Amino acid sequence: MVQSLPGEERTITAKSAEEALLKKALLYDKDGEEHYNLISALHKSMRGSDPDATLYWLGRMLAAGEDPLYILRRMVRFASEDIGNADPHALVLTMAAQQAFHFIGLPEGELAIAQAAVYLAVAPKSNSLYTGYGQTKDLINKTGYLPVPLHIRNAPTKLMKELEYGKDYKYAHDYSDAYVPQEYFPDKLQGKVLYSPTDAGYEKIIKERITEWRRRKTEAKKGSEKKG
Repeated sequence: MVQSLPGEERTITAKSAEEALLKKALLYDKDGEEHYNLISALHKSMRGSDPDATLYWLGRMLAAGEDPLYILRRMVRFASEDIGNADPHALVLTMAAQQAFHFIGLPEGELAIAQAAVYLAVAPKSNSLYTGYGQTKDLINKTGYLPVPLHIRNAPTKLMKELEYGKDYKYAHDYSDAYVPQEYFPDKLQGKVLYSPTDAGYEKIIKERITEWRRRKTEAKKGSEKKG
């Protein structure tokens, strides 16, 4: 039944009925299945490097009345989980979109969200940071709280120095390229690898750098074993 104010007449046309049905289709329970279906579609479109589908699902969510800040929070997570250091600027741009949205508000602020979403979709992808941190948490759960090696402990007092806190620590800036082979892990975890960068985007440069550092550390360890 259509209710009208006294003295007001309303005519239901095919067009108005269609618009009402479309609006109903767009609206969804923010705690229901369709809410999660749409955010999943947006996330997977960005992960799949499809900027067109990304814009569509983003538009669907905003048209349905989804909280833009919820979408932005998911995009921030995506920037670290699915892109990481393959393009470190992705996280910066997404946070800038959040700031721009706060500054401009609706509806103009939607464009900043769309800009960031498309950038995330077309950025090089890597989940090496995500998987590496997952392995880190598993490792800590398995090994517990191992003691910090003496040579990298802080030694602000005389007593701590007498206990050999900080002894034989090598200050990286005193060496070429600000790098010197040195152990930083607890003794039981020496040689453990948690972060394995890919060849995607900026991670390729990181990978080359880390590979060289690990090579030098291996050589230094072999040299010290021969001396021993």
